[in-house]
Amino acid sequence: MKTTSRLIAGLLAALLAAVPIHHAAAQESDWKLEPDARIEVQTVSAQTTTRDDDLVIDGEAISLRGQVGLALNSKKTRFRIEADRIEVFRLGNGRDDIARDRFTAAAEFDINKKLELQLQARHFDDMVSVEANDTDEWQGAARVTWEPRRAHRFRLQGTWREREYADGALPETKGEGPRVDAQYRHRFGAYHYLAFDLRAESISSDDPRRGYERQSVGAAYTYPIKPDLRVRPAIEAIRTRFDDRLTINNDRRKDTLVAPEVEVLWWPGKWRVEAEAKYIFVGSNEPVREREGYRLTLSVGYAF
Repeated sequence: MKTTSRLIAGLLAALLAAVPIHHAAAQESDWKLEPDARIEVQTVSAQTTTRDDDLVIDGEAISLRGQVGLALNSKKTRFRIEADRIEVFRLGNGRDDIARDRFTAAAEFDINKKLELQLQARHFDDMVSVEANDTDEWQGAARVTWEPRRAHRFRLQGTWREREYADGALPETKGEGPRVDAQYRHRFGAYHYLAFDLRAESISSDDPRRGYERQSVGAAYTYPIKPDLRVRPAIEAIRTRFDDRLTINNDRRKDTLVAPEVEVLWWPGKWRVEAEAKYIFVGSNEPVREREGYRLTLSVGYAF
């Protein structure tokens, strides 16, 4: 992880250089220290089947999430550190519970009224990734947001990721690679948006089973029924090609996923109630990997 350490050290140096000490002292009264926290309970019910309905897989789970954060904000500069943990309790026989920790440090700078820069460093512990069920990750990211008018917002983000994979009794293996995200959002009014997202990412690994390339495209429409109640239909399409996972014909495995969904968000006061219904279609040049099925999610959270 030497490359990541240098990357994060560079990010921290950039953050310090961006806010001169004498300016911070002169504007001390403008800075606000704002702690926050959030707790959330989520239930998930999912079912997938093969195309011939020969295999049916059901899955239910309950998860608990706790998050604490601390923000230091001024008129044009915002710093934030955050930690959260998710405990997932999988229901049913033979399914292990899982947990994931995440730590984030970020800074945002208003370059001018239309342009914003964000720098971020993040660490994941024991997360589930595309290529493995137990992954530790360090990442550094830079994001630029340009909003020439309230109706139009453009975002471009570049992220570098370095990963370590746990593999039971075998030695840990590593992977690394970039991710690029682009988004355009059109604002019709308060809480009323149409957004388009593009993503391209790849991981190279000393374990060929872990390497992959992935591209995705998505669109989401948010409509406010009331100020605290919104509905959000969306659709996403993902294409993944693995480096060394071969089909029965010795071709590289290629998977495609299409997932239409609808989400309802009800945020009365500090409560956060969110319900999501998603149907997932998975195609592959490896027939046994073809699946389709639903995923229903209900989460109830409270922000302090």
